[in-house]
Amino acid sequence: MDYNDYYNRCRQTHNHEIIGSTMMAEEGEDRHNHRFAAVSGMAIPLPGGNHVHELFTNTDFFSQHYHHIEGISGPGIPVGEGKHIHFVSARTSVDDGHSHMFVFASLIEDPSV
Repeated sequence: MDYNDYYNRCRQTHNHEIIGSTMMAEEGEDRHNHRFAAVSGMAIPLPGGNHVHELFTNTDFFSQHYHHIEGISGPGIPVGEGKHIHFVSARTSVDDGHSHMFVFASLIEDPSV
């Protein structure tokens, strides 16, 4: 099955913008964090009517390196007026001898409505 067939069968409904910063890593003069911004993958249905989203992006390039961010969001969390967000807590790839924890909530799925 090709990529477009797969996503057409999933009947895509929405995605989410994600923005954030990693937590600090390393010590002394090397102590730093990274920023990231992306759009989540398509909604992946869960039993019971909720869903999650895949995340694939990179952090900014800082201090001669960057990190990969991959993962699955938590289920949708209602925030009123039919909107929802997703919570994510994970760790970046190991690059330059370290990784970073990151925690964020996605933006709502369609801010124009």
